Amino acid sequence: MSSGTRSIEPRYALYYAPPAQSPLWRFGAAVIGYDAETGEADGSLALRRFDAARWREITAEPRRYGFHATLKAPFRLASGRVEADLRAACARFAAERARFACAGIQLATIGRFLALRTASACAALDRLAAAAVAAFDDFRAPMNAAEREKRQRAPLTPRQRDYLDRWGYPYVLEEFRFHMTLTGPLEAAERALAEAELAEHFAMSGADGPLIVGEIALYRQEDGPFRLVARYPFGG
Repeated sequence: MSSGTRSIEPRYALYYAPPAQSPLWRFGAAVIGYDAETGEADGSLALRRFDAARWREITAEPRRYGFHATLKAPFRLASGRVEADLRAACARFAAERARFACAGIQLATIGRFLALRTASACAALDRLAAAAVAAFDDFRAPMNAAEREKRQRAPLTPRQRDYLDRWGYPYVLEEFRFHMTLTGPLEAAERALAEAELAEHFAMSGADGPLIVGEIALYRQEDGPFRLVARYPFGG
């Protein structure tokens, strides 16, 4: 390595990712313009209300992370931990669980951005996320100053601040809300246009059936967007 090259410390995350050939995965990859399974750009979304350049701006933030729902938010590996340890822990975690189904998903507005949410509460999803937060916390390096500052930019409740300190992420346990992000933050008028655009594509996607959860996915980020590196099917 040359003296002018800086090593990039990877980050990891535990996500729910729909099966790679499912209508839901194809819809999400098309919307954000990136397939985290293959690592390739996806330009298949035929837009009616936006030009391609503006849509790439709108979806820049979710494209960085790949299509997913967060179970354990991105983290750097703790000292003494290596990826092989994390992979083994993922396999054990998944083997102890049984697949389950939630009610269908639907397009929703969350604050200023658009996402997919379950049509009704799904306690099994909440339990899965809570278990992942605790099970993989030994792999998480403490937040550095930049990571903490970034998290604290958002207005947080006292409980969310406590969770940030304890778990490295404020939206866990009672604060967890399953969602699959589709856009970055938008002003109201443009958000309404984007919602109309996405509603049409979602209606034609075939992705609105029950949400089947039968595996977890490990994602890794180095010098680009997060990439799906392994899927771990449930064993029960």
